[in-house]
Amino acid sequence: MLGSWLKTFMLMAALTTLFGTIGPSIGGIGAMVLALAVAGAMNIYAYWFSDKAVLKLYGAQEIMSYNTAFHGYYSMVKELAENAKLPIPKAYVIDEQPNAFATGRNPEHAAVATTIGIMQALNEHELRSVMVHEVEHVKHRDTLIPTISATVAGAIASFARFGAMGGGVEATL
Repeated sequence: MLGSWLKTFMLMAALTTLFGTIGPSIGGIGAMVLALAVAGAMNIYAYWFSDKAVLKLYGAQEIMSYNTAFHGYYSMVKELAENAKLPIPKAYVIDEQPNAFATGRNPEHAAVATTIGIMQALNEHELRSVMVHEVEHVKHRDTLIPTISATVAGAIASFARFGAMGGGVEATL
């Protein structure tokens, strides 16, 4: 668990360092201050809201315990979480190609999602194996690190776009 926190901290520190280092070379001290503020905002957003953003991006629909169409899926997620001694993550379905993933900053704020495509392609035993894998990601707190990594990649892409637009290259006389 400490390893995940350390990795997350290192990624967030790298993002802040990246913005603080590149900011002055693109637009001076003002750009650096702005870049550090943006880095801080991105870190806060990534930590608190990235799971919601990913689920919204995929158009995921939350499944409740009383949903009859996906009752078996919800029951499976609930049983797996209880067996792993975890809080029950929110369960979502997506109407896309076969896939499954876990997201969230910690087990108390986790979600697992699977597509209708994977539910149709796999039998119950195979789907259960996939969901065990996703619940293990939640248990070992593996879900935040890829999210922060995506934020770092987005920051790099933003700087590249800003630089390509000639964003603030200072003229010297």
